[in-house]
Parts: sequence; C-alpha cells; structure tokens
Amino acid sequence: MIRSLLAALAASVTFASPARAEAPPSNDQAPDDPTQVMSFTMERLEGGEEDLSAYQGKVVLIVNTASKCGLTSQYEGLQELYETYKDQGFVILGFPANNFMSQEPGSDEEIAQFCERNYGVTFPMFSKISVKGSDQHPLYAKLTSAPEPIGGEVKWNFQKYLVDPSGHVVAKFSPRTKPLNEQVTGKIEELLQQQN
Repeated sequence: MIRSLLAALAASVTFASPARAEAPPSNDQAPDDPTQVMSFTMERLEGGEEDLSAYQGKVVLIVNTASKCGLTSQYEGLQELYETYKDQGFVILGFPANNFMSQEPGSDEEIAQFCERNYGVTFPMFSKISVKGSDQHPLYAKLTSAPEPIGGEVKWNFQKYLVDPSGHVVAKFSPRTKPLNEQVTGKIEELLQQQN
C-alpha cells in the first residue's frame, strides 16, 4: 500500500510539474508595443516597395508632407537636416498626404518632380498615403495610437515623429516646429551619441 501511494505521489508530481517557461518577449519584440513602428512595408515615391526595417539601427524622422501648404518650405530645412546628420546614422522618411485642405493633390510622379526641382530633396520619399481618417494608413494608425506626448492625432502637414535606432518613437514635434529647431536637432544629436 505504501508503495502504491508513493507511486501515485510520484506520478502526480511528474504530472503537475510546469512546462518549460517561455521567456517573455522583450520590448523590442512585443507585437503590441505601440511605439515600435518600423515593421511596415511601404511603396517608394519612385516605385517599388521598401521594408522600413531596413532603417533599423538609424535615428529616423518620419514626416507627413504636402506641396501646397504654408509649411511646404520646411522641405528646405528637412533637406539641410538630412545632409547634416546622414553620415552619422540619421535618415528622414517623407510621406506625402492630402488630408489637410487638399494641399497634396499631385500624383507620386508630380510630387517627386516638385521635391527635386524646388528643394533638391534626396532623403527617402514614399508614395502618398492618408495619415488620418477612415482610410488612415496602418503606419500612421500605429504612430497616432502611441501614448501622449509621442502619440495623438496628426494635427497638420509636417508633423514629425522621431524614432530611435531600436525602432521606437521617442518624440513628436508639431507641424510648426521647424526641422532645424534646437529641440529637434538636440534630440537627434542625443540619440546619435547614444548609438555610438
């Protein structure tokens, strides 16, 4: 009888022993992490698809742009910002959008010509998307769903989101904050120093 009790006890211990525990996902891998935004495949302005994960490891500034806006001249500052820091691991990703008073009516080809002719833009530009409303692109749904102060709706053209080298949004700058504003450049420099 004692033998059968011991056998039963051993069987119950074996049966009750927990399965091998899985390590919880890190913040970088958490699928529901609202600040991780570099997992989308987007169409480039000149055609062809590009996986944004190609920019992982860089400091990234994501900007929704427009060609017929009072803030369109910010293209000039964005290009200067890009040229200043691109060799240190910085990139700007431009996303034309027609969400605000139809200020980006052109086709991708027209937008590309406008950017090159008027501002000499050389940073990556992507196909026109919607950044708000019922047809909002998933990239911007993710950007805007992040908690404040880095998330929240897109207020106007040229709103800026700063992404760290691990692909997480770490700062948001209002449309009227110019690209060369020291708040922007200071945060970029801070992130670039962290990665070196």
